[in-house]
Amino acid sequence: MVLYMTSADEHEQRWERNLKVLPFALLALATAISVATIPELGPHSVGMQVTLGVLVAATAAWIWRWMYVYGRPHPVGYAGRTLLAAALTLIHPLFCIFAWIGFLDAFDSFRGRRRWVAMAATALIMAVGQTGGPPPYDNPWQGALLPMLFLVNFGLASLMARYSIHLDAVSRERADTIVRLERAHAENAKLQERLLAQSRESGVRDERERLAREIHDTIAQSLAGVVAQLQAADGCVDAQDVRRRVARATEMARTALVEARRSVQDLTPAELADAGLPDALSALVATWRDDHGVEATFVVVGEATALHSEVEATLLRIAQEALATWPSTPGHRGSASRSRSTSPRSSSTYATTAAASTPPLPAVTRPSAWA
Repeated sequence: MVLYMTSADEHEQRWERNLKVLPFALLALATAISVATIPELGPHSVGMQVTLGVLVAATAAWIWRWMYVYGRPHPVGYAGRTLLAAALTLIHPLFCIFAWIGFLDAFDSFRGRRRWVAMAATALIMAVGQTGGPPPYDNPWQGALLPMLFLVNFGLASLMARYSIHLDAVSRERADTIVRLERAHAENAKLQERLLAQSRESGVRDERERLAREIHDTIAQSLAGVVAQLQAADGCVDAQDVRRRVARATEMARTALVEARRSVQDLTPAELADAGLPDALSALVATWRDDHGVEATFVVVGEATALHSEVEATLLRIAQEALATWPSTPGHRGSASRSRSTSPRSSSTYATTAAASTPPLPAVTRPSAWA
């Protein structure tokens, strides 16, 4: 976008420089042709020839004054140049070549209807020069040709002027479109920055929530088990039983430490790292049975099928939480408890049954949305 605007600016500056030089080039061309054709078309008296030379010099000075000193088109500069071009054309008709410059900058020098008046004056000077000079004419066809040439010159110039107005309008519209696109691009860049910031914040928030769930599902449960083992050891009188419970509490604390590290690194649970979900659940039930001295069994109904890693981790956490909260769950003694978890994508059902004179294990189910 910047390169496009720079190229357009350079083209406009080049055009302005050429526009300043063009009147001098046309004046020099008209003077050369007029001098070469003086014996046939130009003035024959020395006085008129001197006057023609003075007018050429005055025209060059006038153009320089308004083109380079004032620096931009002006109504006064345009009017003075047009009068000088008319005087030169009346003396020698081929100076209408120079008068053509009036079509080029009429719209830059005037506003409104004065533009068309200036162009009509230039068209009249052109018609006078093209018919061989001002009337009266020896040939009646010259008199009839003058208004026709005026209409042709004015019509062509008007057509080109209107086309130039159309191009200016299109250029302005394109410039406005470019400005709007640049603003939209800037707004999109700001929106992109906000979206990236929101995405980073959302990622941080999701990571915090994940760590909170991991801490609740693994570390907190392991620490609760450690506390339970130490409290049980504190009330035991058998030294061997105390050492067993302390060793079990130490093992659970180490497990909690490992799970904490794995949670920070966003790894799968240690129980599922080297085994499948059925083996991990079976080992979990066996460990719980040994810790609590309660008969518990793990049964797989149907064919075990591998699930998504997140689904397996979630099922394992449910079983861990159910077994961890079982001793503190109020209920009726001497009853049995059954925990079942079924995956909607698998034909297998994992069931855990515990029976003892202790409160029952709460049933843990998972809605089908877990899939």
